Amino acid sequence: MADSRLAEAAHSSFARHETFAPRFGWLHKAYMQVKDNPAAFLAEDAPVLLGVGKNMVHAMRYWSKAFKLTREHADPAGKTKAQYASPTWEARWLLDEKDGADPYLEEPGSLWLLHWWLVSSRPGAKCWAPAWYTAFHLAPFSRFTVADMTQVVTRHVNFSFSDGPVEASITRDVECLTKMYARTPVEQSGSRATYEDLLACPFRELDLLTSVGTRGKQEWQFTTGTRTSLPAHVLVYACLDYAARDTQGSGSISLARLANEPGAPGRAFRVREPEIVAALDKVAVGRPELNRVDAVGQRTMSFSSDPRALAWNILDEQYDHVTRRPGFPTRDEWSAQYPQLAEAEEAEKAEKAEKAEKAERKSQDHQQQFTTQENA
Repeated sequence: MADSRLAEAAHSSFARHETFAPRFGWLHKAYMQVKDNPAAFLAEDAPVLLGVGKNMVHAMRYWSKAFKLTREHADPAGKTKAQYASPTWEARWLLDEKDGADPYLEEPGSLWLLHWWLVSSRPGAKCWAPAWYTAFHLAPFSRFTVADMTQVVTRHVNFSFSDGPVEASITRDVECLTKMYARTPVEQSGSRATYEDLLACPFRELDLLTSVGTRGKQEWQFTTGTRTSLPAHVLVYACLDYAARDTQGSGSISLARLANEPGAPGRAFRVREPEIVAALDKVAVGRPELNRVDAVGQRTMSFSSDPRALAWNILDEQYDHVTRRPGFPTRDEWSAQYPQLAEAEEAEKAEKAEKAEKAERKSQDHQQQFTTQENA
């Protein structure tokens, strides 16, 4: 089912980045600190440990959580009410210096993967960047000004959350989004970029957003077309990861849904159905558990095993089978090392179920009232 309501897909979390888009090296530095010290972001010497200013520490903490590389939880010892942060298994898989898939994010596919983790949502791991989710999945246009996107996000926030932020916070999120994905005029012109330009944000390499405004009216536009830097394995991983929200066994999902549905990879990556077909056909070769099925008027992706497990097998293959390396921890082993991760995930699932139950009761009450009025 599509996440067409913002509250179904995202937490109410705004302007936590201190106006900083994620920079080169931040995610790796954060992982290396929190894997040994869940209180790393709270330490007085955090700026020294992380090599950044105090405001940037807050930004690194936010982005680590938003990319689903950390989960925040209560202090296990109960000595403080401040939230600690533990690294997820995904962070271990991607960022570990010893045997991680790509600790320094040198592969473009890793940036696409992180982008998917940022703007996707699944049970127990909703999106922590609602403005980003709205921009990629719910906005009705591809070309916009900051004011345009702020208005759309504000509308979805007011519709979905009972206690939304002030509009200025949403504007800061939209401005950060454009800074994160759009190249500077110097970069767009093909001129030699400064060292500061290169450090600013790696996600500009994805070329998802471009500046198209004229002087006096800055506008932005999402790009579309063939993504030459997006590996087929990463795209198919995202498709299976999306399908896994609805089933844990064999099943199928239409390629039209994968290309067009809010929350799906097509919108996240700004790719169309033919690009998904090409990636699926490439990855499915030699994999009997994964197929493209063409029926009358509809093409589907079918899978004969747990789609999430299959997704990870495909992604792991792209990075030379990280999980097969000696000593690499399984998910269960990682959860045993960081038990707060599973507890936080279960708490989020329970919270979502409780909200869904309340919404269902409210809907039934309204229906009963309507029926009573009709019979009166």
